[in-house]
Amino acid sequence: MATIEQLGPDDWQEFREIRMRALADAPTAFSMTLADAEEQPEEVWRGRLDQGDPILAVRDGDRLVAMGGGWRPPEDPDRVMVWGMWTAPEARGRGYARALLDHLVDDARSYGASTVELHVTEGNDNARRLYEDCDFIATGEWTPLREGSRLRIELLRLTFRPRPRH
Repeated sequence: MATIEQLGPDDWQEFREIRMRALADAPTAFSMTLADAEEQPEEVWRGRLDQGDPILAVRDGDRLVAMGGGWRPPEDPDRVMVWGMWTAPEARGRGYARALLDHLVDDARSYGASTVELHVTEGNDNARRLYEDCDFIATGEWTPLREGSRLRIELLRLTFRPRPRH
């Protein structure tokens, strides 16, 4: 049975492994490259998991098979950015990405945010369909995937009435 887990600093090796798998499998879906990720030392991986923002993973058996994170920009506490959504090829079609996204949106609501945003690479129709099925709206705001890339990413946004902050 698969479960969603919040990753912490002690999970850095599993986080690094799934992130590397994602970057190798879908190099045009992320602004970070596999080469850049490979250069990051242990303290960077631990640090990313110790910032207070949710980084979630789906565990199926003894292996992480899907991941996604939420980032709360300090300058805009009403907004959460979803990043790093990825599901391993062998685990696709099981609803893991939707479950992660629902969890991240629920977390944003409980935090008191009114907006959740994410980027999708042009041509990544499966991801776009998922996000639109979850009520994200395309903004028409396009930027390059990364410096030197001809691919672009579009900002998608979900807006809702925030719950009071705890």
